[in-house]
Amino acid sequence: MKTEVNAPAVTDRFSSLSFAPYGRGADPDAGEATNEAQIRADVDAVAPYTRSIRTYSATGGVELTPPIAAARGLKVSVGAWIDKNEDRNARELRNAIDLTHKNSNVEGLVVGNETIFRGEKSAAEMADLIRKVKRQTNVPVTTGEIWNVWLDHPELVSAVDYIAAHILPYWEGVPAEQVVDRSIDIYNRLRAAYPGKRIVIAEFGWPSAGYNRDASVPGELKQAQVIRTFAARAEALGIEYNIIEAFDAPWKSFEGSVGQYWGIMDAQRHLKFPLTGPLVEQTYGRTAILALLLGVLFSLPMLRAPVTVQQGLALSAAANGAGAWVALVINYWLTHYVTGGNYITVTLSLLLLGPLVLCVLYRAEELTAVAFGRRPKRLVENQMLDSQRSAHSGRFPKVSIHIPAYREPPEMLKQTIDSVARLNYPNFEAVIIVNNTPDPAMVEPVRAHCETLGAHIKFINAEKVAGFKAGALRIALEHTADDAEIIGIIDADYVVHADWLKDLVPSFDDPTVGLVQAPQDHRDGAVSPLHEAMNAEYAGFFDIGMVQRNEEDAIVVHGTMCLIRRAAMMEAGSWSSDTICEDTDLGLTIAENGWKTHYTRKRYGWGLLPDTFEAFKKQRHRWAYGGFQIIKKHWRRFLPGNSRLTTAQRRHFVLGWVTWLGAESVGAVAAALSLIFVPFVFALGIAVPAHVLTLPIIATFLVYVLHFIAMYRLRVATTPLRMLGAAFAAMAVQFTVAKAVYDGFRYKDLAFARTAKGGNWLAGAARSFPALWETVIGGLLFTAGVAVHMQNWHAIREVDLYALALVIQSLPFLAASLIGLAEGSKFNDFAVWRAARAKLGLRTLRAPVVE
Repeated sequence: MKTEVNAPAVTDRFSSLSFAPYGRGADPDAGEATNEAQIRADVDAVAPYTRSIRTYSATGGVELTPPIAAARGLKVSVGAWIDKNEDRNARELRNAIDLTHKNSNVEGLVVGNETIFRGEKSAAEMADLIRKVKRQTNVPVTTGEIWNVWLDHPELVSAVDYIAAHILPYWEGVPAEQVVDRSIDIYNRLRAAYPGKRIVIAEFGWPSAGYNRDASVPGELKQAQVIRTFAARAEALGIEYNIIEAFDAPWKSFEGSVGQYWGIMDAQRHLKFPLTGPLVEQTYGRTAILALLLGVLFSLPMLRAPVTVQQGLALSAAANGAGAWVALVINYWLTHYVTGGNYITVTLSLLLLGPLVLCVLYRAEELTAVAFGRRPKRLVENQMLDSQRSAHSGRFPKVSIHIPAYREPPEMLKQTIDSVARLNYPNFEAVIIVNNTPDPAMVEPVRAHCETLGAHIKFINAEKVAGFKAGALRIALEHTADDAEIIGIIDADYVVHADWLKDLVPSFDDPTVGLVQAPQDHRDGAVSPLHEAMNAEYAGFFDIGMVQRNEEDAIVVHGTMCLIRRAAMMEAGSWSSDTICEDTDLGLTIAENGWKTHYTRKRYGWGLLPDTFEAFKKQRHRWAYGGFQIIKKHWRRFLPGNSRLTTAQRRHFVLGWVTWLGAESVGAVAAALSLIFVPFVFALGIAVPAHVLTLPIIATFLVYVLHFIAMYRLRVATTPLRMLGAAFAAMAVQFTVAKAVYDGFRYKDLAFARTAKGGNWLAGAARSFPALWETVIGGLLFTAGVAVHMQNWHAIREVDLYALALVIQSLPFLAASLIGLAEGSKFNDFAVWRAARAKLGLRTLRAPVVE
């Protein structure tokens, strides 16, 4: 239903309108001139609505205005622009005085516009200049100044023929409902201060768009109400007035957010509101239709598979929310003037908006699937593929387990080998390959230990192996038994469960299965709060993302605890060294060749966490950089007909990359751009970004928080405190992932960086602070956000939104900083937290039961 409001009608014409005859694409501030055709068209546009016009310059073509206006019966108040450029001032005054002599319709000469207010001339200087001009013309002479300048400078009043007062309550933060009364009151104050002096309200208006200023809120409906009500009151009281302005001025992008929107007509010379009759609030019919269409478009790919009623409703709501978001952004840019540097803002906003929408919808889809969808059916344990099947078939295919080790602590590696030796499976071998480890103290104890375990435990010491981990695994394949059908991969720090092979090998009874993956887990999470946070962060990936992707056979292979059919591995070309994530690369190639993959949520192996936060970051950098390498290597196989990937698999892999590498990179880039923009806001007074740019950042953050909390509560067996630690750990690597993507563009190949585990870092030199750049960037963002808010003297909504966006963008960087600071402190000791909990009388929260 449309909202109608009433306002007095403009029964005749306005007393006067400010007149700047420049086309939409012109920029008079850059020295561009107007021309006779433009002036004539603009005079024709305003003639039906005003009795007079006011110009602000007498050069640049505007001096052609008086004779053209005379032909349409319009009076003109000629303006002469005055500033510190005396040569220009002389030309302006010369032309303006000449116009008063040659055009009988010139009813006044306004020398300067807010020149005193801008500080470019003193009141005494302007008074002298006005007296000089008065001696050269017979028309009334004045200057245009804001109303309080006239009250403060009676010497200026004595110099002019009449007071030309600017009364613009928007800049005073006055609510629209009080503007007319406020303006009439100011007019009366001037009359009381200078009785008998002619007073003209030389500028009065209200912007139709832009940011609020205290209680002043722009808007098309408010503009119409204010101007119509003021014009009626002024006419009734016999007040001479001039409305600023005739046309919107797109070039005034540096006059605050409202500078472009003071016209009663838009830049196309269309009247913004009727001068009589009811006023109707702007509707968003076309925007609503666009939002609905986009919502349907966004819903289609998410509703492609059977869903529950609740899931379908939630997905539709998310899709329509995203559609409304995009539609409002499009509407904003279509209904606001985009000029100059704003084109850069528009381009960047559209480039950032796409990945943000994808990320939000992908997370909404994942959340609704877990919260309202059907239980996972494709997990190995849910398919009842257990040891019973192998027992019935009477077949135990041979498994060759490969354990690459590079400079690993011998005692740690021996634990891994012992756990393999204890596997409850009758037909397996293990190939332990120590590579590029010249220290005999790290090699010989392992060799000796293997010799005590039997012939099925093979030891290889390979020196000068090229190709990093993949090179070592290729050598292991050369020493694999000929009858081995399945290759198992575990990292050197993993202790495996005795039933690993017994439970998972039966999946290969299906000849189309090429790979079975078990999750990573860790046995040293209780070492410190940092280790616990890292472990909880890893768990989110393995208990949420991998489970959902497995439903459509699109898991990400992560090497350790992985079983691969040898035939599928050979068809895929074995281990490749052209990426540093050889496991994910191989798994994707196997899927591209049409082999099925399976995943189990059950833990069958426990490794060691990175020793330090720096090691955690290096590991994440390696994964992200390797992921970017994989994109560059495989993108052609995602084109139609180039592989046997299904549409669902392609979708999961592409959206997975976008929501991980893309989202983290976009987040870091957006943070950097926001930070770069801050000095321009403070130093040049440039308006902060519009809400359509800052609200998406805030909304995306809220969606991420909701997604994270809900998914962890539904799927990950953890406590609220561990979940908080996981959130910190996840946020802390945003910059690391973004840097990895940047390095992916910059470097073709980076060396494989081993993750420090098992206490190796203790033997090294003193460590440097692991989050220096994150601390600098996060500190600057947070400080900028606080400073922007503190400087928001006029309670501008967009300023506070921008400040909030800056603070939100600082959180991932500050999370890294806080972890780096806490790592070497007493806060990274469980004893301190236990003591604090006991002191506060708090109980340890139990982990939720997860299905």
